[in-house]
Amino acid sequence: MAILGTLLKRSLKLRENLEQEYSSPFELQKNVLKDLLITAADTEFGRYYHFSEILRYFRKGPKEFYRHFQQVPIHDYNKIHKDWWQLSLKGVKNICWPGRMKYFALSSGTSESSSKYIPITKDMTKAIQRTSIRQILSLAKYDLPDKFFETGILMVGGSTHLNKRGTYYEGDLSGIQAARLPFWFQRFYKPGKKIAKTRKWSAKLEEITRKAADWDIGIIVGVPAWIQILLEKIIDHYQVKHIHEVWPNLKVYVHGGVSFDPYRKGFEKLLGRPLYYIETYLASEGFIAYQASPRHGSMKLVMNNGIFYEFIPFTDDNFLPSGEVSPKARTLLIDEVEEGKDYALLLSTCAGAWRYLIGDVIRFTSVEESEIIITGRTKHFLSLCGEHLSVDNMNKAIEMVSNEMNLDIKEFTVAGIPHGTLFAHHWYIGTDQPADAEQVKERLDQHLKSLNDDYAVERSAALKEVHVDILPTQTFYDWLESKGKSGGQNKFPRVLKNAQLEDWQAFIAK
Repeated sequence: MAILGTLLKRSLKLRENLEQEYSSPFELQKNVLKDLLITAADTEFGRYYHFSEILRYFRKGPKEFYRHFQQVPIHDYNKIHKDWWQLSLKGVKNICWPGRMKYFALSSGTSESSSKYIPITKDMTKAIQRTSIRQILSLAKYDLPDKFFETGILMVGGSTHLNKRGTYYEGDLSGIQAARLPFWFQRFYKPGKKIAKTRKWSAKLEEITRKAADWDIGIIVGVPAWIQILLEKIIDHYQVKHIHEVWPNLKVYVHGGVSFDPYRKGFEKLLGRPLYYIETYLASEGFIAYQASPRHGSMKLVMNNGIFYEFIPFTDDNFLPSGEVSPKARTLLIDEVEEGKDYALLLSTCAGAWRYLIGDVIRFTSVEESEIIITGRTKHFLSLCGEHLSVDNMNKAIEMVSNEMNLDIKEFTVAGIPHGTLFAHHWYIGTDQPADAEQVKERLDQHLKSLNDDYAVERSAALKEVHVDILPTQTFYDWLESKGKSGGQNKFPRVLKNAQLEDWQAFIAK
């Protein structure tokens, strides 16, 4: 079988060379938008916004097409669902994309909405598969032995057993995709179809744990918090020191959804040797970016696979204090962005999203290579009085506290609260080790001051206090379970506001 590994590795290198793009990002994106408009021109959405008329301008000035495309308004989920997608849920054909929507992904992110129904088309399923293959091809750039390419890939996500709702099926995106894996991938895929159908998250972990010793796993894919729980269960079940005693060929961990930095310290305690960490940006709305090289800590935007991007500078001019986009927001194309600046991301996709505000904030680390990092969410930041505290700031500060105090901090969240006539931040930190809340508070506060000048200024002005509560990690997972969001792709919100905060406070007060 070693010959198989050698052949696979060589074929990946060949395919990786063939995958290189020679067109400019702008031209790739222009062609993507044109294809999207052509395909959707006869849908209800396309006729309403005159896609056929917009297409005439692609032959004129270099950006004349975009000026006319901007007649389509920016949509957040609530707007596009209310105006369009709810018709697709009722079984009406040709609303935002040709045909009837057969699948909807239940978004399990950190929004206040209990469930978002994101349409998944055949075109989107194929696009996600193509980008997944590109990411597999990128493994040719890593220093991996031939034998590695014969090992299994453990993908821990939502159940592939989907719910039938009239004319459509609903479920996690990971479940929808896993149920439609290419035939050639079945040889490598774990936990296999039977376990993947398990709906109850705790039962799925138990089944994976019992089968773990029978598998030779080289790659693990999943959200950090739940993968860490799984590895702890396997280590405890087999009474070993670390996961490499069970899976000696484990070399790659593919993660996404949240920053890995706060989890790194606790995660690495479960390993016998270092892994390659590969970040992905796979949302319910599409496969947006992936880490294409071991030498880069950023992800490469996918420019030619069914998604057209626009970028809104994440400034007070373009966003309201609530995080809602301003009606007069300025949007940019890929050739107009700058490195080191934060942008909210708009998507138009082959699943019928149009100028859709996904809610993520990204920053370009390389404009030339179209490489980005995720710095936060449009609504998941704190700026009660001008402190402009981003999720990126929070992740870095928590990681610094974790390293300094040798604490395994697995979860955290923060809320802005009143403090007399002014304001305070209330942090809830999940760790199962003894920790002095006052000491954590002092170090966290100091690190945030060094990371964020606005925060430092406001700590001497309107931001009068910082509170820290230390809670068992399980409390965070129990709250998610109470919301029907345990396991798979579910993440704990890094910032709590409004009804979500009230619900959390009531939950931990029980």
